[in-house]
Amino acid sequence: MAIEKSAEHGFRMIELAYLRPELFDLDRLAKKAQALDVEIVVTMGLPADADVSSEDKAVVANGRALLSDAVKAVRDIGGIRLGGIPYSMHGKYETMPTRTGWMNSAESIAAIAEIAKECGVELVLEVVNRFESNLLNTTAQGLKFIEDTGRDDVFLHLDTFHMNIEEASPPDAIRLAGDKCRYFHFNENYRGFLGTGTIDFPSIFAALVDIGYDDRDIVFESFSSAIVDEGLSRVCGIWRDTWDDNNPLAAHARQFIEQRWSEALRRRHVNMSA
Repeated sequence: MAIEKSAEHGFRMIELAYLRPELFDLDRLAKKAQALDVEIVVTMGLPADADVSSEDKAVVANGRALLSDAVKAVRDIGGIRLGGIPYSMHGKYETMPTRTGWMNSAESIAAIAEIAKECGVELVLEVVNRFESNLLNTTAQGLKFIEDTGRDDVFLHLDTFHMNIEEASPPDAIRLAGDKCRYFHFNENYRGFLGTGTIDFPSIFAALVDIGYDDRDIVFESFSSAIVDEGLSRVCGIWRDTWDDNNPLAAHARQFIEQRWSEALRRRHVNMSA
């Protein structure tokens, strides 16, 4: 089981994608995670017929119902957070977003945030690249969207893979997000082993240190069609195997993140002492 493997590698959190309550024994899943001292986060996106950024009221209503059920499922498994793309369809759009669609989404997220608050679940919105949503592609857009929800308990979920595509400066985007960034994905530009691609990780870690990210959650995310669910692989465009064994991948990621985080803290201390 993925939860057991995560615990073996020293991870204290696991992210489950597209949780479908009808396929899992939620009580058993919750007890397993609790026994292993592993917290659960769920990430999701919406299908086209439940896109809350639609101008079709019936489609928006479908999305709200789906999100409400998702929040309650996260609560039922003892999860602490719902993230990903709950604000729009997960996939490539053929048109620009509209103001009506934007506000339909913002109002929907505001309503779901109230349910999440009652359930003790934190709601975070992942800022993703242009091929996975047309609504929130940059940190600035994410911050404006949160402002339009009128909520102070909706936060941003940033990811190095997506920022590498959309942000002029990923470190500046992190600093812009500041306290609103409550969940963070480390990815390589090609979603493989950390440190083997083009992402400038020293600048990323430095920015996280600058915003005081010490007590917030860092997650490693990587995709390979050999392992990842077929449906998720398709919507994320995972058309090749970047790895076929997740054990060395996970071990390397934990060591990489811990080492780079320590180095960033040390550099910050040296700079402040100079």
